Amino acid sequence: QVQLMESGGGSVQAGGSLRLSCGVFGYAYWSHYMGWFRQAPGKEREGVATVDSDGSTSYADSVSGRFTVSKDNDKNTAYLQMNSLKPEDTAMYYCAADWRPIILSRPVLSESGSWGQGIQVTVSS
Repeated sequence: QVQLMESGGGSVQAGGSLRLSCGVFGYAYWSHYMGWFRQAPGKEREGVATVDSDGSTSYADSVSGRFTVSKDNDKNTAYLQMNSLKPEDTAMYYCAADWRPIILSRPVLSESGSWGQGIQVTVSS
């Protein structure tokens, strides 16, 4: 399993932007599947965005058009650019990496998959 570390979270006013980063450690060149999930207090973990090994992406309807997911294989890093943030985007955001496709609607990874420790994003109105 690889280790993941998120950075870039924080507090922002509604309409603002943040960029989350997810560094992959323990593997020389990670080009496989990555995703972002989030979990608000009292709610289940939900998928936000995924980026496949070939660079194709998918988004939850709630963030489509506002968030952009990407990855830089040379830097072993995935990114989540979040624009036009809303108070309902407030949550703990988790990075995920796996050897098989990550499914937005199913926040479950394979036995070889990895989760980051999570990073808080707070959007105030």
